[in-house]
Amino acid sequence: MSARLIEQLHEDVRARAENRPGVYRMRGPSGEVLYVGKSVKVRTRLLSYFRAQRGEKAAEIIGHAHGVEWDYVPSEFAALLEEFRLIKRWRPLFNVEHKRDSSLCFIKLTREAVPRLLVVGHVINDGAEYFGPIRGRQAATGAVRAVSDLLELRDCPSDTPMRLADQIELFRLREDPRCMRGQVGRCLSPCAGGCTRTEYLARVAQARDFLNGVTDQPLALLRERMSVAARRLQFEYAAELRDRAETLARVQAELLRIGQFVERLSFVYTVPGHGGEDRVYVVRRGSVRAELPVPSTAQERLVLEARVGEIFERPEPRAIGLRAHEAQEVLLVARWFRLNPDELERTLPVSARPGEQDVASGTPG
Repeated sequence: MSARLIEQLHEDVRARAENRPGVYRMRGPSGEVLYVGKSVKVRTRLLSYFRAQRGEKAAEIIGHAHGVEWDYVPSEFAALLEEFRLIKRWRPLFNVEHKRDSSLCFIKLTREAVPRLLVVGHVINDGAEYFGPIRGRQAATGAVRAVSDLLELRDCPSDTPMRLADQIELFRLREDPRCMRGQVGRCLSPCAGGCTRTEYLARVAQARDFLNGVTDQPLALLRERMSVAARRLQFEYAAELRDRAETLARVQAELLRIGQFVERLSFVYTVPGHGGEDRVYVVRRGSVRAELPVPSTAQERLVLEARVGEIFERPEPRAIGLRAHEAQEVLLVARWFRLNPDELERTLPVSARPGEQDVASGTPG
């Protein structure tokens, strides 16, 4: 990009930008969004791009920009949410995956006709169920392997042809399983007519219940095998099963802790805004369900209380499994309160009927 265009962008920022919380966008030659960022002081942040040295990311971004836009928001929390949503919407070239923590992973229950359990590094909006986040891919992988073996779920590639027992033509000979696990009885072999769809999905339901903390059946099966191996004096095998059981129990306990933490992220959160533009956020299970101005009249207060009641009275499954769009936002909100613990003082748990607490001010009545 020419030095003349960069100078024009610089002059525009100096002339119009204010030091208020906001979200900004860098656009390319065809109007495409190259980068989305946020700041509590938009003017200062944007001007810093024009002082960046060659080789710095900011210099590279401004070097490709043909336009700079910004919008003001009431607070840093509002900027955080808006940046997150715009990155999800546009997936800009220069934005790395939003707030990704490479040490975390998820257990994924795929949305396939014959589902599988996988370990993945991040969530996508594919309709699958995600359990986590879990710290440590090795432990998650061990847990997935154990659950798949114990419940005899498939772990073959997604493009492996499936031929369930209720799909096989009359009088057709049963095929041999396509993998070693099926041949040794560690998989139901849905690829070779080893089970019906109903039988397979019943095992998938057991896996889901285990990951949601509803049952410990896979763990009980593993411990039973360990006891049998010990009685048969197969001590090395028993020790291996013991290690697997410990890993499985540890992962389930971590998932339960996460689920309990997510449940605690349910409250009404009042945030002071720039120039008195205060906002109320209704948060349920770590997801922002509504944003409203802090009410200034009795009628506005009734509207807020009705909205809070509508959100919290709506039945929701108490499960650890999260859809992709939920998981990403939950991580974002959880990280905000972890880094800003004092902000929890601005929250009001919704444990009683909305009319029985001062949801408008964010403090108990």
